[in-house]
Amino acid sequence: MKTIGNLFWFIFGGLIMGATWTLAGLFWCITIVGIPWGIQCFKFAKLSLFPFGKEVRYSDSAGSLVLNLIWIVVTGVPMAIESAIIGLVFCVTIVGIPFGKQCFKLAKLALMPFGTEIVE
Repeated sequence: MKTIGNLFWFIFGGLIMGATWTLAGLFWCITIVGIPWGIQCFKFAKLSLFPFGKEVRYSDSAGSLVLNLIWIVVTGVPMAIESAIIGLVFCVTIVGIPFGKQCFKLAKLALMPFGTEIVE
């Protein structure tokens, strides 16, 4: 079932979301200081292409708090808004609710990417 979900997800929204995460990662990697943020973007671009069957675990650490605050100010809010809007569009129909739930998972991740682990 996750394969079918990932296939439909990729066609109807995953490609766009993966492209925006990749673009954000490229912008972050332009400077040497932004490379840690860029690496996170590339990791989440992979997740946003095929999110079904994967879980995001959050941890509490002081180092990730500082990185997350910088992330929220620069990139997190626009990425979270994008994911939330696409999720709302998916949730208009009953068939799209599982896809909307994946968008909301990515929206939360867009606000706090540091200190997370993606588990299959």
